[in-house]
Amino acid sequence: MSQDPRNVPLKLHSAIEMTAALLDLPLDTQQREALALELTGPVRALIAEALAAAGDDTPVRYAVTAGEPVADSAEFEATEYAGCLARVGLDVDLDSPAAELAARLRSTQYDVIATEVPDARTLGITVRPQSLDCWRWWMHRLGIDPATVTADGTAVTATGCCKGVTVRLRGESVPDLLTDHAAARLMGVIVETEPARP
Repeated sequence: MSQDPRNVPLKLHSAIEMTAALLDLPLDTQQREALALELTGPVRALIAEALAAAGDDTPVRYAVTAGEPVADSAEFEATEYAGCLARVGLDVDLDSPAAELAARLRSTQYDVIATEVPDARTLGITVRPQSLDCWRWWMHRLGIDPATVTADGTAVTATGCCKGVTVRLRGESVPDLLTDHAAARLMGVIVETEPARP
């Protein structure tokens, strides 16, 4: 049967006609049409259940790689996977709050381009947000006060706290996003500055 739900009544009517003829059932044309229309809903439900069950059993194709080791200093273990550099101090437990936060952000946020965990309670993270709204989300997520954000050439830096972890956030290309000062102030990602008084 076709997966197009509009074909169900037509195909069901054809099947009922064939069955009535084979079994010599005393059904006239009107009765066969009514039977096809009455059975359309339950048959669609059966088709949907079968498709859902087939989808649940279909294996998902994926690949897991360990990531590439990166030549780094003797104080950190570094790996790179999907363009994201992850550095973890050699004496840092991977179950520490900072390491777990870094792993969660790397795996769920595609803006992350690098993380560094020098100790169990400190995380350095570099992101490349695509919009002012993305930058605002990072500031809110990591508990960063807009007044603490400082510009540094093509990036901005700030420090915040998230789940007991001190987070040093670096936003690459954020100064380009902040060129629309009115929108940035409206979104709360920069603070109002008082004009200098003579």
